[in-house]
Amino acid sequence: MFGVTVCDHVMIAHSFRGAVFGPAQRLHGATYAVEAEFRAAALDADNLVVDIGLAQKALRAALAPLDYRNLDDEPVFAGQNTTTEFLAQHLHARLAEACRAGALGPQAHRLVWLGLRLRESPTAWASYEGPLG
Repeated sequence: MFGVTVCDHVMIAHSFRGAVFGPAQRLHGATYAVEAEFRAAALDADNLVVDIGLAQKALRAALAPLDYRNLDDEPVFAGQNTTTEFLAQHLHARLAEACRAGALGPQAHRLVWLGLRLRESPTAWASYEGPLG
């Protein structure tokens, strides 16, 4: 399996509901380093998995609606604890949609798997991964 990973970052604010979150129940900020890994079983005729430039643009487009936002105020997240795990799944869905819509170029139809990793710090991160299709 071949893979290409692109990276970016996003800055958000949010709070959590539930005693399990302790002080994170209060409004706080987070800066996530975000990695998106695209995989294909074979390279295309140009020996590419996916166009890296288009992959970076698609990742930026997926992150843009979250960047410098208080997620507590975003209707799409109403009633949700926007944990790192939850956001990884949300971004996976947005990038999968971009793949299906052709935003990653003609070779994107060959992609079979997508993984998203959000790094909260050098020692803690969460991810969501799954097939494309």
